[in-house]
Amino acid sequence: MTPGARVAAAIEILDDIQGGQAAEQALTRWARRSRFAGSKDRAAIRDHVFDVLRCRPLAAHFGRGETGRMLMLGLLHLQKADIAALFSGEGHAPEPASAAKLDFPAPPQDRATLWCLPEWLLAPFEASLGDDAARTADALQARAPTVLRVNLARIERQAAGELLREQGIDTAVNPLADAALTVIEGQRRIRNSAAYAEGLIELQDAASQAVVAALPTGGRVLDYCAGGGGKSLALAMDPARQVTAHDVAPARMADLPTRAARAGVTVEMAETATLADAAPYDVVLCDAPCSGSGAWRRAAEGKWTLTPARLDELTAIQDDILDRAAALVAPSGVLAYATCSVLRAENEDRLAAFLSRHPGWTCVFAHRFTVDAAGDGFYTAHLQRVLD
Repeated sequence: MTPGARVAAAIEILDDIQGGQAAEQALTRWARRSRFAGSKDRAAIRDHVFDVLRCRPLAAHFGRGETGRMLMLGLLHLQKADIAALFSGEGHAPEPASAAKLDFPAPPQDRATLWCLPEWLLAPFEASLGDDAARTADALQARAPTVLRVNLARIERQAAGELLREQGIDTAVNPLADAALTVIEGQRRIRNSAAYAEGLIELQDAASQAVVAALPTGGRVLDYCAGGGGKSLALAMDPARQVTAHDVAPARMADLPTRAARAGVTVEMAETATLADAAPYDVVLCDAPCSGSGAWRRAAEGKWTLTPARLDELTAIQDDILDRAAALVAPSGVLAYATCSVLRAENEDRLAAFLSRHPGWTCVFAHRFTVDAAGDGFYTAHLQRVLD
């Protein structure tokens, strides 16, 4: 496909999304009816679509509308692309834009458009981030870094970087975690690389790795909201730990045994009904369901699907998870809470609410990871019982 044809495909998909389809669904349906598109074409089209979703208000402002064509015109203007070459009408490219359409408006002045956030979210976003709100909003409009976690039980980080370079993947040391490498070039080669197949690397955000690195070493550890198991695998890198993974929806952990075998680690899997008998645990990690606002670079659609009602639902779920998980912690153990959210309602406020319900507990550690070139926005806190 030509670059212009890729833009035309993105326009088609964006129109489907505007019509009510979820982004992933729209991309999948387009791919199924467009068998001629190669992997590089699909990747480029996906980038166009998610670039728009990350900065949709700005794209709509400059494109003067919300259709797929207008959004792509606005995006390409933001990216300072050669619009005439991409909207040429040749080789399945979109028809040329009129001179009027290419007379782009002045930059917007309102914060909702500049920050690319829903109007209702502006106040809680700024209250949560203070002086860092504008920078964070801007950072969420960019593409997220691709970060690897090196299996340090099998290879040193420097050696892994050299091996990956031989396989066409250039990396740089990531400052957030001892096992983290940021991919500079060759992101599309990772899953087909020998290093990945041999369990020497896993894809995992650096802040997510740092959340695990902050936990006490050794002991019996329960990953209470394991999901796909990324943190369970990182926890199991410590040979002194006995790691158990649990999720209220066990199907989310379906690939975990295969991933653990590839990494050469042991992760037990537990059902909810068995947890009380297996307790207590020295560490219970609750990486709770959340808005994902710290990771909206990766899942930009979440910006536009989150509502005040859904945020209230999430905070209630987070409270319930903490209450249930606290009962599984050993008397001198640690209850660790984490989210990939930048919103105070899901972070500090949940911690305060828990401590008000459980006066016998105290916070011994809390940290925010900012959205930046190194990693996603995360929050984590460690709670312990107050012992006489």
